[in-house]
Amino acid sequence: MVRLTRVQQQARTRALVLAAAKEEFAEHGFGPAKVDRIAERAELTRGAVYSNFPSKRALYLAVLIDLVETAAVPPEGSPLSKVDALGVFARVWLERLPLVGDSAAGGRLQLRSLDGVLDDAHGVVLAQVARLEALLLAVALERGGPARQVRLAELVLTLLDGAVHRAETSPGFGDPFDVAHACRHLAQIDLADAWAPPHLPYVAPARTCAETWSTPGGLVDLLGGGRGDLADGVVVVLGAGRLGAAEEAVRAAKAGEQVVLVVVTSDPEETGRLVRLRLSDVAGCLRRVFEAAAWQDLRVVLDEGAAVASALGVEDPGDGTEAAVRVRDGVIVSRAQGLGAGHAVAAQRKKATS
Repeated sequence: MVRLTRVQQQARTRALVLAAAKEEFAEHGFGPAKVDRIAERAELTRGAVYSNFPSKRALYLAVLIDLVETAAVPPEGSPLSKVDALGVFARVWLERLPLVGDSAAGGRLQLRSLDGVLDDAHGVVLAQVARLEALLLAVALERGGPARQVRLAELVLTLLDGAVHRAETSPGFGDPFDVAHACRHLAQIDLADAWAPPHLPYVAPARTCAETWSTPGGLVDLLGGGRGDLADGVVVVLGAGRLGAAEEAVRAAKAGEQVVLVVVTSDPEETGRLVRLRLSDVAGCLRRVFEAAAWQDLRVVLDEGAAVASALGVEDPGDGTEAAVRVRDGVIVSRAQGLGAGHAVAAQRKKATS
């Protein structure tokens, strides 16, 4: 008889709980689902479920993450025009729409529905995540061109989210191919997109320093799917409530300079899982449409245990955190904290090398 280690047993228990929870949510939906029934399906105790997932919401988010991250990902995309890329991106995004004959609860699970799942406090986080999602899509669309595409990306994602919501509330209504066709045409609209946040001229400059540090192991780049390399470049630590500030560092960084966005939260079980779900979802769609070179200078790392933040000297990292450092050859050469920290560090580097 093979005796499992404690880690193996815990992994097995979590897998059983996730499988049982997926069945329960697909059959009943989030609201009517019962933790007792999930435990019964998994042939475990209620306590075993809660020892792995502190709430039904955390368990539901974990099920959605598992659905997104275990889906087969085809090879990366090929070079496309902005118009064609938006059409393909829309079709990939809309693959989540359920078929007319699917059950209502199963369809919501496939849609990654969060209706009735989150509380009001999560609305702030969702707004910040949406801004980061738009930035990631915009960075890919901007490759090879000087124009900012964030407003276009926001418009496309708004249309796609609306189509998903419509599919949830009115199954079978509308034609997803029409939505994809509309996304193609949105690329031709002149949105007069400009980047000029009024507070940036007043951001305090980064402080120069010389501090050695070691990169925590096991980091994964959500955007590219590979290792989250923090060896050189600008590293920006952002709380879940400050993700919109990511663009400040991206715009200020020198061409060819790596920018790593490190996301932290004071609530990894729920808020952290929500951020991971949304970013894993959009990253998976992006990788199917665009070449990896579209983000060769950008990384997104989820710092679920705050190991990166702690290694960089960020005290008490939480949803409002905003801090940044510049790393060169394993040495932190400048740092900033507070509003505009990412911009301060990246702009200092740009000025020094221009």
